[in-house]
Amino acid sequence: MKTRKFFLLVFTLAVVTISCSKNDTGTGTGGPIAEKNELNVAYGTNPLQKMDIYLPANRSTATTKVIILIHGGGWVSGDKADFTSANLDTIKKRMPGYAIFNINYRLGALPATNTFPTQELDVKAAVEYIYGNRNNYLVSDKFVLMGASAGAHLSLLQAYKYTSPVKIKAVVDFFGPTDMVAMYNDNPGSQLAMAALLNGTPSTNLSLYQQSSPLFFVNAANPPTIILQGGADPLVNATTQSLALKNKLVTAGVTNQYVYYATGGHGDWDVATYTDAYNNIQAFLSANVQ
Repeated sequence: MKTRKFFLLVFTLAVVTISCSKNDTGTGTGGPIAEKNELNVAYGTNPLQKMDIYLPANRSTATTKVIILIHGGGWVSGDKADFTSANLDTIKKRMPGYAIFNINYRLGALPATNTFPTQELDVKAAVEYIYGNRNNYLVSDKFVLMGASAGAHLSLLQAYKYTSPVKIKAVVDFFGPTDMVAMYNDNPGSQLAMAALLNGTPSTNLSLYQQSSPLFFVNAANPPTIILQGGADPLVNATTQSLALKNKLVTAGVTNQYVYYATGGHGDWDVATYTDAYNNIQAFLSANVQ
């Protein structure tokens, strides 16, 4: 009888030990957590509501930060592949501890398809999906948004407008529109398309233009923001968009950095410029996302 009780006790302890090992690592094996990639993961029912996920090795819900990439394309074109081909390797090398979520969103089209705020709401849904599954992915609630052009606009809008279910820790803004009224006025050739996307002009639908403008939501609680802008950008005016944002952030007391490249266009920067940009981004996130 004593022998039987002894073996029963040993078996129970073994089961408990294995169970604890599984819970501690999240792998079910007791070993280190491997790097993992998942492509075209759905965060909604539309075919464009997909994301590519790149999870680093040895991640945890306590320490692994998240960076969400949002592509540009004037809200009507572009794809997550734009970031994959141009920036993904750079981000992995410079920020090796980050989990990367590279998202697509529903694109606008003429006439009046997927009008505003469709893209804004898709970004919000993607953020909510990642946050809701952070324990499955073994990532923390320290979220950073990085976008280019229209993607930067959507990054800023999400970070400034929404603090639930997670408050964004920092934003990386590559030449993003910040004031949609000024964007309309600055680009006569794009006014018909903007009027279709925003269901009217600033004169007929001012409320939507304001609700779609990150500049309209600047306040002291906004997350640290780094702005990267070319002085020769033909689409996003440095003064009325990026500099206007910088000045308003300074007035509100928000931590920010404005990086200006006098000869830079709309993303068609040379290798030296992008290298400098990522040097600044790496330092900014290191200082402001703890």
